[in-house]
Amino acid sequence: MDLPNRFERLHVELDAEEAVEAPARRRTEYLRDPARSILSRNDSPDVGFDWSLNPYRGCEHGCVYCYARPTHEYLGFSAGLDFESRILVKEQAASLLEEAIARRSWTPVPLVMSGVTDPYQPAERTLEVTRRCLEVLTRTRHPVALITKSRGVERDTDLLAELARYRAVHVTLSVTTLNRRLQRALEPRASPPEHRLEAIRTLTLAGVPVAVNVAPVIPGLTDHEIPMILEAAADAGAVAAGYVMLRLPGAVAPLFLEWLETHCPDRAGKVRSRLEQLRGGRLYQADFGTRMRGEGPFARQVAELFRVARARAGLERRGLQLTGDHFVRPSRGNPGQLSLF
Repeated sequence: MDLPNRFERLHVELDAEEAVEAPARRRTEYLRDPARSILSRNDSPDVGFDWSLNPYRGCEHGCVYCYARPTHEYLGFSAGLDFESRILVKEQAASLLEEAIARRSWTPVPLVMSGVTDPYQPAERTLEVTRRCLEVLTRTRHPVALITKSRGVERDTDLLAELARYRAVHVTLSVTTLNRRLQRALEPRASPPEHRLEAIRTLTLAGVPVAVNVAPVIPGLTDHEIPMILEAAADAGAVAAGYVMLRLPGAVAPLFLEWLETHCPDRAGKVRSRLEQLRGGRLYQADFGTRMRGEGPFARQVAELFRVARARAGLERRGLQLTGDHFVRPSRGNPGQLSLF
């Protein structure tokens, strides 16, 4: 499904046959992102980090529920097919990162990769933008937290293990469901759940601390899987866990509801009803403090289920501690030139 851009006056409406064929015909385009800076400051009080680094805009994983889809509208694209097929690549991300953390004013607080789109989406296999950024962070021993739903993170085990020696990294693998059929429909180009669990195992054996994020919890569809996901992640070596309730900002709501009617028509009414219970009678509320978990009786029920399952699996609260105590600031300009001060 493609959607009109809320900032554009014109929108091409496909007929029914074209709409069905469009996703199969659409080829992924990689576009240069001429970004002049790479670090984004977060001022949301319920996110848990201050700075993030996004090597890409848009995400080829194609997760139907992705809360980041509306960000593509600011670029003149749609939150639907454009978000997953027009990927902006920040080719200069590593050099911009090194320049930013070389400044004397920079304090080595943990960076999050990524705050918006997945740093290990399919393009990363060949473009290696994320890896080049990690090479900078490893060389400078700068703390970083990675969030992904891709097994591709295993490729960088060498760098992550080196950072782990200085307590400067942790990785979070997001797992939505263990049901392979449901996962393929929800997240068509993301790694299967068993591969994400294998990535947890690989990183753990290398000494990298790993958390699992049950995200998003889709009420009436995947909430019952919370105990199974936590148990499987703990068995693979995860040491911490968190969860996030499904969020449907802007254009994500009609996209998800159409997907629901197509793939889970027998549960569509129940899921929508539960979402409205969580959001004060609406499909989405952006209020800080409740947008990640919802509110009301069902939200409390999910929270209690998660609390009990996490304790039973022996997992800690999400939020592994990182340190920048070993940070080595990169030199600016000619590394052989002495500073005057």
